[in-house]
Amino acid sequence: MIDQNVNLLVVSAHAADFVWRAGGTIAKYVKHGANVSLVILSYGARGESNDLWNIAGQTMENVKSVRQAEIEAAANCLGVTNYEIWDYEDYHMVITPERMERMVKKIREVRPHHILTHGPRDAFNPDHETVFKYVFDASVQSTSNGVRTEGYPTAKQARLFGFEPHQSEISDFKPDLIIDITETYEQKEAAMQCFKAQQHLIDYYGWKAKLRGNHARRCSGNKEYKYAEAFSRTFPYVGSEFV
Repeated sequence: MIDQNVNLLVVSAHAADFVWRAGGTIAKYVKHGANVSLVILSYGARGESNDLWNIAGQTMENVKSVRQAEIEAAANCLGVTNYEIWDYEDYHMVITPERMERMVKKIREVRPHHILTHGPRDAFNPDHETVFKYVFDASVQSTSNGVRTEGYPTAKQARLFGFEPHQSEISDFKPDLIIDITETYEQKEAAMQCFKAQQHLIDYYGWKAKLRGNHARRCSGNKEYKYAEAFSRTFPYVGSEFV
């Protein structure tokens, strides 16, 4: 059962990453009353809007406007109301000291128990690897008294989980955690349909959710699991018993 007092922070490199990779999980946490905060670092205007750039006379301003509307519609499908778009340039994304401080502040503001973001390896998208390092470093810095951010006290180390990358095997992804999203899959599907700029991915991630649902049934023995999402762990589970 999801605790209503849980704070979940999701950091997405580009406009649609949070939906493809974790939309069902995000919707599930929202549905069960958790506090979900979403940071979208870029519109993915340079590297993840190819369908839009095929339109004659296309402009950066228009691409961002289209992606803004897609993000708003998708967030609404998932029930997410607390989200920010930081509008970093993508392909390739650069993390400056000022941007690091901004993420440390955000983590200290949200005080998340769990952070969902990209995993450490992504064979064909260096932005995703950059964002993993960015969020990991910021999460560690957020616990240090020596890293000062005005108005925000230090936070406890959050549990950090990585999205499944698009090319799982090529990126050495191991599904350390599989979450059943059967109850919210329709919301994820609706959110995916919002991203007309990347229509070619809709069927792929529908298929991926079914694949991980099969793994969820096989590993758990629960035949009610039809759709699922997979994540990697950054830190080991710590407890007094096996769970």
